[in-house]
Amino acid sequence: MDFRITFPGGKRVNAEFGDMVIKTDQSVKSGGDGSAPEPFLLFLASLGTCAGIYVLSFIKSRDIPADGLELIQHNEFMPNEKGIPTLTKITIDIKVPAGFPEKYHEAIIRVADQCKVKHTILNPPEFEIKVVV
Repeated sequence: MDFRITFPGGKRVNAEFGDMVIKTDQSVKSGGDGSAPEPFLLFLASLGTCAGIYVLSFIKSRDIPADGLELIQHNEFMPNEKGIPTLTKITIDIKVPAGFPEKYHEAIIRVADQCKVKHTILNPPEFEIKVVV
């Protein structure tokens, strides 16, 4: 799968694939218009939304109402040796609806743990960046 990265103006950078476009921008503080999330925020959101689709599918496949279901993702940062804040821990709390069967508590954690984004981070791909004329 290829993404076409385009630059529609200002500090906006888009990722296009098929008929879809993921829009990004920089915050006003960073010189952008704040019209879309910054790429790093999309990366962080991809972790929670990835776990979320697994959790939602688990609930729906068991005909359990999803009213009140939500995931809360906590992102912890610590300064590295250069003083730059670095992501050190991600915690995802799965808030299940009232009446959610306790027998599924461990199963829903295992389901959320199947997130492909998380597994890609744990087994990172090789990166190659090159200039093409």
